[in-house]
Amino acid sequence: MNRVVDYVLPAAAMVSCLLLSGAARAGAAAPDCVDAPVTAVADGVYVRQGRHAVVFEGSGIANIGFVVGRRCVAVIDTGGSAREGAELLCAVRKLTTLPICYVINTHVHPDHLLGNSAFRKTGAAFVGHRNLPRDLSLLGQTYLQRASAAQGRVLGPDYLVPPDRLVEDGLLLELGGRTLLLQAYDRAHTTSDVTILDDATDTLWSGDLVFLEHVPVLAGSVNGWLRALEALETLSAARVVPGHGPADGPWPDSAAGTRRYLALLRQEIRQWLRDGGDLWDAQRRLGISERDSWEMFDRYHQRNIANAFAELEWE
Repeated sequence: MNRVVDYVLPAAAMVSCLLLSGAARAGAAAPDCVDAPVTAVADGVYVRQGRHAVVFEGSGIANIGFVVGRRCVAVIDTGGSAREGAELLCAVRKLTTLPICYVINTHVHPDHLLGNSAFRKTGAAFVGHRNLPRDLSLLGQTYLQRASAAQGRVLGPDYLVPPDRLVEDGLLLELGGRTLLLQAYDRAHTTSDVTILDDATDTLWSGDLVFLEHVPVLAGSVNGWLRALEALETLSAARVVPGHGPADGPWPDSAAGTRRYLALLRQEIRQWLRDGGDLWDAQRRLGISERDSWEMFDRYHQRNIANAFAELEWE
């Protein structure tokens, strides 16, 4: 892995740091805003846990949060709307006056990054997978249409904020007294998955490479996702913040359910294909033993079968 350590604050964030440090010395009160209900899962690591719902049919779905260093703050995912992003920004400001130097998106899905626009004026650098700009260009117009319909107003292209720093392989981000290790993965849950490991607390932010309670959602490659989990499970971490589900699970035990579900899908589909089975029956019959293990199963499982089937039939 090529590691690059970033010690340089963006100019706007440096100005913000000076202004905010002065405000802190003057005893400035917390801003008057609506803040997201965040919980500290480790020292300096805060999470707003999401709830289980369908994207664009509900809000507050993904786990989002931030990590506070001695020098600055890194936000990790921003939620599914500008309002969610603004609430997360408010939560940051009520806990610290340090500047936000990075906004990191774990992947392309809208419940994780449509809150980016709330952070546009903070001076933060937006960080994402090397494929994230491409994925946003392919999916962004659909996101805007769906979000506009959900919110009852027309949202323009400025609502989407792509990364201006790319994770090609690995990247180290220094927050002051703690370093975040970012790792990019090949096609897995999506084609733009990034994980973040906080070295100060051994907290792993897995994005949607790990699901708890909510059935995994396959938009990339079942083979690639299983390979990513195999690599990810070698990391030494104390806890994981998954993309969905309880936000302080033990590591690597918390990856077991996602791995089991994906491995079962792959095994049953491969056998189904060898027996000459078609997709229609596969969607109704395969993987059903997992239904009682997951919430949202009936909303996403058949789609997972279709995506995995399309990949595996060409092996």
